[in-house]
Amino acid sequence: MLWQELEFSARKIYPTVPQDRRLYAILHESHFEAVPPAASIAAMSLGIPVPRIVAPPEIPEAEVGEVAVPEAVVDDALVGVPAQPKPPARLSRNAGFGEGLWSLARYMTQTEVHTYAFSVAANTILSLFPFIVLMFTIARSVFHSHAMEGAIADMIRYFLPTGQEFVTKNMEIVAHARSGVRLASVVMLLISSTGVFLPLEVALNRVWGVTKNRSYFMNQLVSLGLAAGIGTIAMLSVAITAAQQSVLQALFFGHVNNAGFFFLSHWLLQISAAVASILLFFLIYWVLPNRKLPVRAVLPTAIVIGLSWELAKMLYCAALPWMDLHSVYGPFSVSVSLMLWAFVTGLLLLAGAHYSATRHTLRLAHQADLERMKEEKKQ
Repeated sequence: MLWQELEFSARKIYPTVPQDRRLYAILHESHFEAVPPAASIAAMSLGIPVPRIVAPPEIPEAEVGEVAVPEAVVDDALVGVPAQPKPPARLSRNAGFGEGLWSLARYMTQTEVHTYAFSVAANTILSLFPFIVLMFTIARSVFHSHAMEGAIADMIRYFLPTGQEFVTKNMEIVAHARSGVRLASVVMLLISSTGVFLPLEVALNRVWGVTKNRSYFMNQLVSLGLAAGIGTIAMLSVAITAAQQSVLQALFFGHVNNAGFFFLSHWLLQISAAVASILLFFLIYWVLPNRKLPVRAVLPTAIVIGLSWELAKMLYCAALPWMDLHSVYGPFSVSVSLMLWAFVTGLLLLAGAHYSATRHTLRLAHQADLERMKEEKKQ
């Protein structure tokens, strides 16, 4: 992942120049000579000094008239004009489901996708624990509800694939700490949440063919708004789950230690978590790109990705014992497993965005073809 990020950063700083427009200078009497880039790189790797670019000797004006400069030597990278980004998917108008999946597979193998997903995963881990502390603080200090605290603990156990008891116990201890710790959690949440949404905006803009990202200030405002929206969804889900638990306890007359209560409680929790997941993905798909998108373009994808995320979590939990992270990372295995899960989540989110953009583009093309056929029939 580190090499992918370094390569991606280098390509952003030094834009890629087409092969036929690259000039590698060698000292010569009167002209430049093209040198293959592999030879230049190999020479530098062996410690051989590569000659720097030297201007050709001046020719007296009396001998030669006006010299025409070939168009091939004009390099966009040298004048600071990078090529316009293009959407990663270009499908034909009659592309089928198989072609869409193949386009998605090619998109998921791009280096940029993994770079974005890993950046999102790292910042998600940074913002996860302050977010949990803030939720416990709101439930205790604002709503004064022990039922909501229990619902938060249940949601943590449900959403996290591993280390649920460890995270829940320590976050409750931190939430009971002095007010300075809670204030630090809020500050860290504000900082890290913008780190989550900044690479996501760039990735989604590229998927939807948006050539201009938001300014840094506007991105901060959108990120804070999304963080507030996600927090509101989480607290509503917690409140609904707590109310469901209270209703179930009343229906069972306080006899909660039985299979029927556990079955209903577990499935109600799953339904609440699935709805919260769908709303989370919908907000990101709909708000974060720097263009106006119709709801129908992203809502079906949000539903599919939200449910697929639940299925992926089950598969990930089943694979954790086979991975045996504890024998490799020891006490840090919980952090590593959460980081891997966040990375998988980022990949799933970007996959859904790409598929949503390609299908929406094909739908618009199909509608344009139908309108054109209608106009031809009228004529």
